[in-house]
Amino acid sequence: TDHISVLRRLMHDLNTVGEIIFTFDGDAAGQKAALRAFADDQRFASQTYIAVGPDGMDPCELRLAKGDAAVRDLVARREPLITFALRTVLGRYDLGTPDGRVSALKEAAPLVAQIKDRELRPEYARKLAGDLGMEVEPVIRAVKAAAVPARENSSSRSRAVTVEEPQRLVEREALKLALQIPVIAGPMFDLVDETPYTYPPHLEVRRAVTTVGGAISTETGGATWVEMVRDACDDLAAKALVAELAVEPPRSDAEPDGRYVNITLARLQLPTVDNRIAELKSKVQRLNPVEHKDEYLRLAAELFALEQQARGLREQAVGSLL
Repeated sequence: TDHISVLRRLMHDLNTVGEIIFTFDGDAAGQKAALRAFADDQRFASQTYIAVGPDGMDPCELRLAKGDAAVRDLVARREPLITFALRTVLGRYDLGTPDGRVSALKEAAPLVAQIKDRELRPEYARKLAGDLGMEVEPVIRAVKAAAVPARENSSSRSRAVTVEEPQRLVEREALKLALQIPVIAGPMFDLVDETPYTYPPHLEVRRAVTTVGGAISTETGGATWVEMVRDACDDLAAKALVAELAVEPPRSDAEPDGRYVNITLARLQLPTVDNRIAELKSKVQRLNPVEHKDEYLRLAAELFALEQQARGLREQAVGSLL
């Protein structure tokens, strides 16, 4: 901090449009130091860059080993400090998985939000989206959210926790249909495995339905069927949930029928398919189609099939196929 104050005074940094170039080792300690430097970047009006020496050498070692020309080449290869910071952060995560991409976005978005030049933020947000293999819109939203003052974020989070996630409501509705009208819902319900169920108690109930032979196994439904599913649950919370779902009215204005079951199950599956599509798009974007031709073609074919499936599910979800 003291060094920064001295440097700003020497450069008359309040008014200058010059460049500040940090040089660090290429090892983990150097990367950590570079990220700390980025945290102090906001104190400079000048543009900040970084130059990392080859083979882990610092500038002094590089000069002693290869001469002054090597140091000049090092400076010529400088890159914006934000670019280096983002690459360092992304390197910590497995970008081939949804969890890895989301975690990387959560750490990288605040870095983009700290860029002094507001006009550069959308450009770096788009670059970050490409590096992550994600759509641009959610990345831009994450950057904007990171730029909001902490107290506003806190109040937004407190409001958000009171709203039940839409996917959780759909999961709940699907289970209600299996418990209350298994004769109608059974054939369609049993075709959808447990993958779309993200809420643990819902997943437990879905597994219990499978344990007793599936919704199609009951001929009449009713109290006996509900008791069978409840007894198959290992968790007390899941047992209580079965009792709730067995009597809770469906979210349909009319009496639920096969059409309503079809719509509900389409909505249940759609997020899972969309997540898989996003995962494949990320892999395809990072894959060189020349060097990895076979894998590229295989993923592209799978992606095409999933997009067709997603289109069909969206049509079912609005009831347009019925």
